[in-house]
Amino acid sequence: MRHLIRKAGAALVTGLLLAGTAVVGMPIAHADDNPYERGPDPTVASIEARRGSFAVADVGVSRLAVTGFGGGTIYYPTSTAEGTFGAVAVAPGYTASQSSMAWLGPRLASQGFVVFTIDTNTTSDQPSSRGDQLLRALDYLTTRSVVSSRIDADRLAVMGHSMGGGGSLEAAKDRPSLQAAIPLTPWNTDKTWPEVSTPTLIVGAENDSIASVRSHAEPFYQSLPSGADKAYLELRGASHFAPNTDNTTIAKYSISWLKRFVDDDLRYDQFLCPAPSTSTTISEYRSTCPY
Repeated sequence: MRHLIRKAGAALVTGLLLAGTAVVGMPIAHADDNPYERGPDPTVASIEARRGSFAVADVGVSRLAVTGFGGGTIYYPTSTAEGTFGAVAVAPGYTASQSSMAWLGPRLASQGFVVFTIDTNTTSDQPSSRGDQLLRALDYLTTRSVVSSRIDADRLAVMGHSMGGGGSLEAAKDRPSLQAAIPLTPWNTDKTWPEVSTPTLIVGAENDSIASVRSHAEPFYQSLPSGADKAYLELRGASHFAPNTDNTTIAKYSISWLKRFVDDDLRYDQFLCPAPSTSTTISEYRSTCPY
């Protein structure tokens, strides 16, 4: 329901903006009333930077201190001067640990999010289990973690690589209240996701030989509801393991997606709509713009 309310609100703001520019002397409406905006006005340079405007700290979480997943590392903005933050849990792929996704922790947190890169119960856990574990991690993050008071529990998202990406779709299916999902070179035996209403950005890799875009990322995207907020980004010349190392294209569009849908921040529309053109790093981009 919040997705529909948000979409209607965005349309209203857009209409006010257009009206404001059409009438001489009438003030232009901005998103200044959005209580979830965090950080300065964004630029291409700011979302491509390895670090954003927030200083970041991290804290480890032992698997012995949690239930339902394997512990992990929480990255968070050190200042709460601007209020609470949205949060995202990130799952690794098959046979991998949280270290394979660690680069995303400080990069996203420095843009104004609490980020939890998790270990799974076992490295062979399948996507459905990884989806459950992402949700358990979010529950821990918002209720029992040392940073719970910094988090707005109504603004949560999931990400994951490979089977963790498939798990992020499972989590979004099971918990429609999630505000965003970002599967990265996702793998899952389930190819259709008509139940997912969460705004979803799927990132595929052109040269993926493990979860080929033809049998995974592309059909996943196509199966999402046609009226949903969704996008498909394909990394040019990239392999299945592109999300395991610092990647500016993944970071740029992940930040924009999380800002737009977790923070309802219309300032980030400019990076998502109109859809970015193909380039040396993007071989294909599809979306349901405008959001």
